[in-house]
Amino acid sequence: MTLPILLFLLFVASTLGITAWAARRTRSADQFLSAGGGISAWQNGFALAGDYLSAGALLGIAGLITRHGFDGLIYSLGWVAGWPILLFLVAEPLRRLGKYSFADVLAARLRSAPVRLATAASSIIVILLYLIAQMVAAGSLVQMLFGIGYRPAVMVVGGVMLVYVLFGGMLATTWVQIIKAALLLGGGVVLALLVLHRFEMNPLALFAAAAHRFGDQVLQPGDKVAGSGWDAMSLSVGLMFGTVGMPHVLMRVFTVRSAAQARNSVLYATCLIGFFHSLVFIIGFGAMVLVGPDAVAASGGGGNMAAPLLARMVGGELFFSFISAVSFATMLAVVAGLTITGAATLSHDCWTAVVRRGRAGEREQLGVARIATVAIAVLATALGVLFQNQNVAFTAGLAFAVAASANFPALLLAILWRRFTTWGAVAGIVAGASSSVVLILLSPTVQIDILGHAAADLAGRWWFVPLRNPALISLPLSLLASVAVSLLTPEPDGQARFASLRRQVLFGASSE
Repeated sequence: MTLPILLFLLFVASTLGITAWAARRTRSADQFLSAGGGISAWQNGFALAGDYLSAGALLGIAGLITRHGFDGLIYSLGWVAGWPILLFLVAEPLRRLGKYSFADVLAARLRSAPVRLATAASSIIVILLYLIAQMVAAGSLVQMLFGIGYRPAVMVVGGVMLVYVLFGGMLATTWVQIIKAALLLGGGVVLALLVLHRFEMNPLALFAAAAHRFGDQVLQPGDKVAGSGWDAMSLSVGLMFGTVGMPHVLMRVFTVRSAAQARNSVLYATCLIGFFHSLVFIIGFGAMVLVGPDAVAASGGGGNMAAPLLARMVGGELFFSFISAVSFATMLAVVAGLTITGAATLSHDCWTAVVRRGRAGEREQLGVARIATVAIAVLATALGVLFQNQNVAFTAGLAFAVAASANFPALLLAILWRRFTTWGAVAGIVAGASSSVVLILLSPTVQIDILGHAAADLAGRWWFVPLRNPALISLPLSLLASVAVSLLTPEPDGQARFASLRRQVLFGASSE
């Protein structure tokens, strides 16, 4: 049995031990969905970083930089830029007003049932799109390690993830994310240092070697920027504002005891995430020079294996094994966090708050959450098979575009605009989610990459949308729909509740 497989199995066994420990402490819906609010600020900061540093961060962005050079940096900058918005605008209001999800913020001043159903629909779309990215990367990695087919590899990942979430809940998910974040940061530092060691510890020498071998264009804006400026702008908008609307990131705000701890959690996470993305830039160029774009492309998986292949070249089989195990930990932790967020959305926002109108008992809520977990795991596995060979950073970017279009405008207006109404919120969420999904279906991503249509055949068709990332169109549509419908459907009671909400946002609840 090879060393990568041994380390892989060791990690799985260790995290199953964490799951068993957490299962003994998970007895209620509150403990299953938010760990009872008992996570400290530094723990939650590492868990937030673990949630956010997904397969797209290490595998996807490194692969994009290996292929496109400078342009891969767009993803890093876009993702990091959203965190100050989350820190200063959203973290404390969410913690003071919500319990499990950002739908609680909307329900605090608007009619509960309509906004909960709308936010649940948009959140599930975002979660599934983001799950696709993780499942594709995890399946590619397991396929490479075990030498099995891609489809059974994805099924293995889905099964292991299901065990973690189903029995351990948020507590197990949090500790898996904390451990994974520490391992990922440590592995990233070592890998970057090993790369720089070959270039006299000078990043400029690495970039010069890349330019010498592949031309100066790898250090300049290329086909993702200069050749398609609108697409690059749309991608940046989606990544930046989508960060604030990602359900699994927002849900982490509720696992700490106070608004101050929520703010500190986001601050810790921002520093960790920013530092890691600076390492990925070096790792991506290192893979470009030392491994080569052709070798990375030949490994399959949409270029997602750049970092593991680089680790093998600079650190040998042992370090390759470690990076592979850490990469799997990365994907597993994020998949678990996404799944439990989807389960919380369906159980808390749909079943308990809407269907049962707050009358569901603890056992009933916990049972529904676990049924939802199974359903999401099965669907994510099926979609992971369908989207084989898509770059995971790119696929994750689509999830951020939907989050930016559907969730962010509603969250922003709920906190800041007095005249925001229930039907304005529903209209904005529906317009943002539906327009972004339709634009994705009509984009080159689906029409060319997945369905295999020729670009020349699609160029003359009126319905074909050349943008790969829809946020530049769908986000303004969502804002416009929210404002227009709110002005047409005034809600005096909602304005009165807004005053109460603002007082709580500014001064906090009496319990804090």
